[in-house]
Amino acid sequence: MIPRLVLASALSLASASAFAATYTLDPGHTQVVYSWNHFGYSHPSGQFGKIEGTLDFDAAAPTKAKVEVSIDMKSINTNVPALDEHLQKADFFDVAQFPQATFRSTKVETGKDDRHFRVTGDLTLHGVTKPVVLEVTLNKAAAHPMRKKDAIGFDATATLKRSDFGVGAFAPNVSDEVSLRITTEAMVSDAGK
Repeated sequence: MIPRLVLASALSLASASAFAATYTLDPGHTQVVYSWNHFGYSHPSGQFGKIEGTLDFDAAAPTKAKVEVSIDMKSINTNVPALDEHLQKADFFDVAQFPQATFRSTKVETGKDDRHFRVTGDLTLHGVTKPVVLEVTLNKAAAHPMRKKDAIGFDATATLKRSDFGVGAFAPNVSDEVSLRITTEAMVSDAGK
């Protein structure tokens, strides 16, 4: 009886920590989509196409998770080339001087269940660093059927003010508040196994 209990406990622990690893974000399945209000008429959106990062995550200790992400600001895409060009100029993101945005988590809290988290971190954008809170949902943690590696996927949302980062041109007609929707898949890093 005791060996069975030990085996059951070991299997339970192994299952809980099966996805305790360092993961590398899959840029082909990672998107940061942003949207804003344009003079009250519409809610355009765009996204960044080049995102890199890592995630340390252990299902048995989720509040110890860490995430670091960098975004290539030149990869901005609104599907309007003239707008993309304008957003890269000095009155907005000034990508010549600030080519990257970064996010580094500082605190992870559990939410309403074991699939929901609140991740606070420092967002550095346009040379300004401010705390941002992400509401995060764990979509899936399982062996990836095509990659033959452990994988994990999350969605997240946040709202930030452009003016907090010195990018407040044309506010309030173009809304100061910007909504973010993030989705990512990440594969276990060979070095993080």
